[in-house]
Amino acid sequence: MNPFESAPSLEMQGQYNSPNTHRYSVILPTYNERKNLPIIVWLLAKVFQEHELAWEIIVVDDASPDGTQDVALELAKVYGEEKIVLKPRAGKLGLGTAYIHGLNFCTGDFVIIMDADFSHHPKFIPQFIRLQQACNLDIVTGTRYRSVATPSLPETRPGGVHGWDLKRKLVSRGANFLAATVLNPGVSDLTGSFRLYRLPVLRHIISLTQSRGYVFQMEMMVRARALGYTVGEVPITFVDRIFGESKLGADEVVGYAKGVWSLFTSV
Repeated sequence: MNPFESAPSLEMQGQYNSPNTHRYSVILPTYNERKNLPIIVWLLAKVFQEHELAWEIIVVDDASPDGTQDVALELAKVYGEEKIVLKPRAGKLGLGTAYIHGLNFCTGDFVIIMDADFSHHPKFIPQFIRLQQACNLDIVTGTRYRSVATPSLPETRPGGVHGWDLKRKLVSRGANFLAATVLNPGVSDLTGSFRLYRLPVLRHIISLTQSRGYVFQMEMMVRARALGYTVGEVPITFVDRIFGESKLGADEVVGYAKGVWSLFTSV
C-alpha cells in the first residue's frame, strides 16, 4: 500500500501549512490569443498570489497577427517584467517546439504547461501542487476522465468536459482508449496538456521526445513511464475555448493515430 494513501496521511494532508519555497514557471504557447491572454494571466496571478507562491509566466508566441505580443508586453508592465516574460518566435512552429523554446527561459524548479485559451482553469494548480508535495511526484497531470485523484487526494471533484459536441467527445475518448490499449501508459488522459513537471524531469523527457504537434503530449507520458518517473493525476474540468477557433483538425487526428503506432514500435 502506498503510505501516502493511508488514513493518517490523508488526514494530515493540507492541515499543517509550511512555506512553499519552490518557484513555478508557467509556459503558455500562444497563437492569436489576444482576447484570452489577459484573462488567463489574471487568473494565474490570482491563484499564485492567494497561495503565496513564487511564479512567472513564459509567453511563447508564434508571430500571432492579432496583436497577442502587444498584449503580453502590456501585461508585463502591469505585473512586472520578471513575472510576464514574452519570448516570441518567427512563425507558427508547433506546440512541442514551443515548450522546448519556453524551457530555455524558465527560472523555476517546477514547470506548468497549459493552454492559453482558458480551456484549463488555474484553480486546479494548487491541487496539482498539493498532490506533488504529498507524494513527492515527478509529474502531475490533469485528467478529464477520472472522478478521483491518483494517488488519493481529499477534496477533488470528478473531471469532465464542457462545450464539446458528441462527436468531439467520442473522438477524444476513442483516442485515449486506443492509446491506453496499445501503449498502457498508466494515465487516463494522454491527450491532455495541463501538467506540472519537475524542471529536470521535463528537460530529460523533452530531450528524448521526437513527436510534434498534438502527439507530443502523448509521447511525453509514454516516455515518462518508460523512464520510471512517478506520475499522479488530478481530475479537472476542461472548458472549450472562449474566444477563437479550435486548432484541432482532421490532419491532427490522423497524425495522432500514426503517433500511437510509432510509439508502440519504438518506446
